Amino acid sequence: MNQDYLHTSLGRTGRPVFRLGLSASYRPGRETVFRAVDEGVNYFFAYGFDSQMVKALREVMKTKREKIILATGAYNYVFSYSSPRKSLEKRLRQFGTEYLDALMFLGVMKPKEFPPRVLDEMVKLREEGKARWIGISTHDRKFAGQLAREGILDILMIRYNAAHRGAETDIFPHLTVHNPGIVSYTSTRWTRLLSRPKGWPVDQPVPTAGMAYRFVLNNPVVGVVLTAPRSLAEFNENIAAVRKGVLNDEEMAFMRRFGDAVYGRKEWFM
Repeated sequence: MNQDYLHTSLGRTGRPVFRLGLSASYRPGRETVFRAVDEGVNYFFAYGFDSQMVKALREVMKTKREKIILATGAYNYVFSYSSPRKSLEKRLRQFGTEYLDALMFLGVMKPKEFPPRVLDEMVKLREEGKARWIGISTHDRKFAGQLAREGILDILMIRYNAAHRGAETDIFPHLTVHNPGIVSYTSTRWTRLLSRPKGWPVDQPVPTAGMAYRFVLNNPVVGVVLTAPRSLAEFNENIAAVRKGVLNDEEMAFMRRFGDAVYGRKEWFM
């Protein structure tokens, strides 16, 4: 296995990062957080509602603050304004830290949902040192590609998996030396990539979660792929799988065919 397969620098931040990050989406549990730290994981995506992850990270950061990349932030509420500053101050109190590594504006579905006032406020917080980096999560690939070209943000959190590969044409080609770090989520397409889709031959295998993560990690522009385990056992399975290293050409071709079947592309069987 390539020794650098699981280690890289997170885009323009320049920060060394372990390429499998831990998300609090399904409340992985306190023990899982500590195990992740022991395994070298240093990117943690937290919402603030997972009290176990909050408490575990508070404890870890008492002695290892500079080793932890804490990504969290404000939410995009379509019908109301979510202040990045208020959200940041709340997260600082929750996690017992003086700064966030990554202040994210989450759930941007359209460009208009990331108005200039939000960006200006986030830039100001970065200038004040309360957030080292700023970024957004978005499903709008064209908008993400535009932001990549403009080079204002430090991190782009995007959907990329074997079924949803549009980032390969809409985002990745626009990354430059000043590129934002790419954080990928929904690698299993909410587990759809782990189940047999309609029409998939019964004598053909289906991917494991580890294969779904490795598919994403095979693309060197991805800095971090998030895993959202529901338990310590799931985390152990996922990290053991990604430590196997790159997928070979045959495995990558299989993942693309399976991704096409899950997505509903008719070309998958050709």
